Amino acid sequence: MKPIAILTALACLPSALLADILTPQPVTPGVWAIEGPAEQRDAENLGNNATFGLIETPQGAVLVDPGGTWAGAQALHAVVKSLTDQPVAYVINTGGQDHRWLGNGYWQALGAQVIASNDAVADHQNRESMQLTALRALVGDGLEGTTPSYADITFDDAYDLTLGGTQIEIRHTGAAHTPGDSFVWLPDTRTVFTGDIVYVGRILGIMEFSDSATWLDAFAAIEALEPQHLIPGHGPATDLATAQRDTRDYLQNLRNAMRTHIDDGGDIIGSVEVDQSAFAYLDQFEALAGRNAQAVFEKMEWE
Repeated sequence: MKPIAILTALACLPSALLADILTPQPVTPGVWAIEGPAEQRDAENLGNNATFGLIETPQGAVLVDPGGTWAGAQALHAVVKSLTDQPVAYVINTGGQDHRWLGNGYWQALGAQVIASNDAVADHQNRESMQLTALRALVGDGLEGTTPSYADITFDDAYDLTLGGTQIEIRHTGAAHTPGDSFVWLPDTRTVFTGDIVYVGRILGIMEFSDSATWLDAFAAIEALEPQHLIPGHGPATDLATAQRDTRDYLQNLRNAMRTHIDDGGDIIGSVEVDQSAFAYLDQFEALAGRNAQAVFEKMEWE
């Protein structure tokens, strides 16, 4: 089915059926977090298992991350329309995971321009086939109409946008969860959208393409802003102290424990036994802690 036909078909569905798994949370006037579920991608969430963001201005809205599929973008749009009458003029891709970019085509079909770091676009191109294959297994027919569509505006380290009097600063300081992760800073309200640099309430995911060392550097760049409002890539809008506890402290603890393990002659098999118990309160801990340990071992072994 062609994307425009899918858009028309989905538009006929009740918005509640498409959007009831996404929870909007007002942060400051004209700024919202839109939180998806913490669990794995599935046919119900359409790949939207992440937190997104919306910035309203008098000259249009800016969406932080587009949704994980064409249908997921449609579901996200239903929420956006409940919050603002402004059309989405820009979409920012904060990283390389599917929910950070595979919904791009939906918004571009409506006239929005997409912004992403060059490292993120390279990651999209490198992993698109793998992501689409995984999504086909996880969301089934919910993947229909989803085709890779890349950013219209790209940048290396920094991109600044002013829309309707709102200053929006996008910064890519280095690899974190994915090679192209960026954060979005609104200096007027001291609000930051972190993308996958920050997870709150859920254990973060460290993959073979992640870099735990530069991830801490990216987190430090966010800390230096001293934000008053923080919208993470996963979890509800929060404050810096909570982000430090759930993301920075987790990463630092795991790296410290792994350094000791490696210096003591430990191997990758034993890496899963390093002590992460202080963070067992985080959602998905049992599923991801061991995999995280092995991924960190593989990188730190060569640091």
